[in-house]
Amino acid sequence: MSVETRIGKMFAAKKASGQGCLGVFITAGDPDFDTSLEILKGLPAAGADMIEFGMPFSDPMADGPAIQVSSQRSLANGQNMKKTLKMVREFRAQDDETPMVLMGYYNPIYSYGVDAFLTDAKDAGVDGLIIVDLPPEEESELCLPALKAGINFIYLTAPTTTDERLPRVLENASGFLYYVSITGITGTKSTTAETIKPNIDRIKAASDLPIAIGFGIKTADNVAEFNSIADAAIVGTAVVNVIADNLDGDNRATPGLADKVLGFVSELSEGSK
Repeated sequence: MSVETRIGKMFAAKKASGQGCLGVFITAGDPDFDTSLEILKGLPAAGADMIEFGMPFSDPMADGPAIQVSSQRSLANGQNMKKTLKMVREFRAQDDETPMVLMGYYNPIYSYGVDAFLTDAKDAGVDGLIIVDLPPEEESELCLPALKAGINFIYLTAPTTTDERLPRVLENASGFLYYVSITGITGTKSTTAETIKPNIDRIKAASDLPIAIGFGIKTADNVAEFNSIADAAIVGTAVVNVIADNLDGDNRATPGLADKVLGFVSELSEGSK
């Protein structure tokens, strides 16, 4: 099912210009609502072409320690789905072009109510969903309703995705494909473009969807390297670590935290030009 969103427009524009793409992940509400919103609003000007907005969850099993702790900080400060969608709406009040993808786990959406969530997410300005614990076999839970609501549902592929498995993953994928560059959790190890290029080429041969590579990307050089073989590089843990490094002993933001995060994103964006 084809769903047109800001995601497709962004990738088409980047391809036409010959540029790569930088996706940036932050956890909604980390370390607090106001600081997180300041970072969110500043990301496009800092060079983020696409934003992955993490929906905080108490048991983020695909994420490494840094993002797990970012969820804990966010939840401890009272972040919930309503507040996350409110942040998206406030972001959209100033930016109607940058793609916004909510990333996380099914439990908070199920608790919110799928129909209500999709209605509110679409109204807020969400373009896509990455739900790491919903495989294609569970597409009736959220994927198909999301597509019907006009929201891209982005599936993960990985080094372990076989030729036999790939068609099932691609069947209802939309927006782009998220290639998990390593086997394991976020932020714990990394790989090289040379190592994963055969897998990227294999997926390209099976699908016309853009491919974004994530997990283990930390520097502008990494961004440039992975943009050379795919359509986007996504950085999460390295950005979240800048937040963590600028908190006081009570996990409160220190002065200038948002500027430091956005400065780091600006450095990363050099790799996508």
